[in-house]
Amino acid sequence: MATIEDYAASFDLEPGYLDWASFGPLSPAVRQENTADLELLATGRRSSIDNVVEHAASARSLVAELLGGNEANVTLQPSTTQGIMQAVFGVTGGLLVSRGEYPSLTVAATRAHEALHVVEPQWIDPPAGYVTPEVVRDTITSSTAAVAVSLVDFRTGYRADLAGIRDVIGDRLLIVDAVQGFGMVAADYQAADVVCGNGYKWLRAGRGTGFAWFSDRALAELTPVFSGATGTDVALPIDDVPPASAGANAFTVSVPDHIAAARLSASLREVLDTGVEQIEEALAARTREVLFLAERYDIPTLTPREAVHRAGIVTLAPPAQDVAALAASLANHGVTCTTRSGAVRIAPHVGTAADSMVMLGDALADFAHARTW
Repeated sequence: MATIEDYAASFDLEPGYLDWASFGPLSPAVRQENTADLELLATGRRSSIDNVVEHAASARSLVAELLGGNEANVTLQPSTTQGIMQAVFGVTGGLLVSRGEYPSLTVAATRAHEALHVVEPQWIDPPAGYVTPEVVRDTITSSTAAVAVSLVDFRTGYRADLAGIRDVIGDRLLIVDAVQGFGMVAADYQAADVVCGNGYKWLRAGRGTGFAWFSDRALAELTPVFSGATGTDVALPIDDVPPASAGANAFTVSVPDHIAAARLSASLREVLDTGVEQIEEALAARTREVLFLAERYDIPTLTPREAVHRAGIVTLAPPAQDVAALAASLANHGVTCTTRSGAVRIAPHVGTAADSMVMLGDALADFAHARTW
């Protein structure tokens, strides 16, 4: 087991980066693995190529370990969005989803309805954008077949209560976009039926490292729509097209990117070696620091104060007339973050050091000093 200090020490980027919810600069272990496997693929030796190919099975196994699920139910996907589309296009009936969700969910629901006419989006507008069990309980109907939700909301940083949602939806399917929290917070993934994610943010694995896990119930109820050559029980379906597999591979299109699988494996080993609980505790300490600074300089936030209801995102919500000035102050002090839709999203990580927090504090202090009431 690695210590949380070891994990934090692996962050070797420049100070001021507080945009992990947008993109995660690659870790040293991921970069090393990527380079080593590229060299293996350059040899032309069958054994070297096979060695790289084996990373796909390793990645599925590590995802399953973090989910507490079965490796056979894990698929590798090019992105979170493609995994979500595999699930959403397979739904028959009503799909309850917030209008404020990330477009991976809202666009998939809309396109599935337009293309197939068997998925019926059931839009909700939850207070403060928080999809709570109470909101879901009060909005599901007899025609609701599935509920789709983000584990961590990209706008507010609110962390969904998956177990609570499961309690109120009964045996309906629960589809989860976990990209903003997977590996960073302990979640009850077994309360879900589909969990999709990607390693290019918090896991520091780069793009192309998506995955989707399907419960046995999801495999029984979802229809594989985007099912390619790898989606059958025949290794290479030549001359005849066999039916889609009854397994999770039915929800794949092609052979995965093995270099991406290698990067994902390297990043997941770092998480498992450190422990999700340790990572969550350290990340909560960083977000507490951001919330403290926001309160100190009288900047409203959209993010819950309770640690159990947040992960790594803290969203600042100053008055509309102050957003540009706040964004400018952050940029002038070398802070990298995301400004969107009248809010400023700050996303530190475990390895965010004191110098970055000083930069953030100085930026907020200068903004507060120049602000006109």
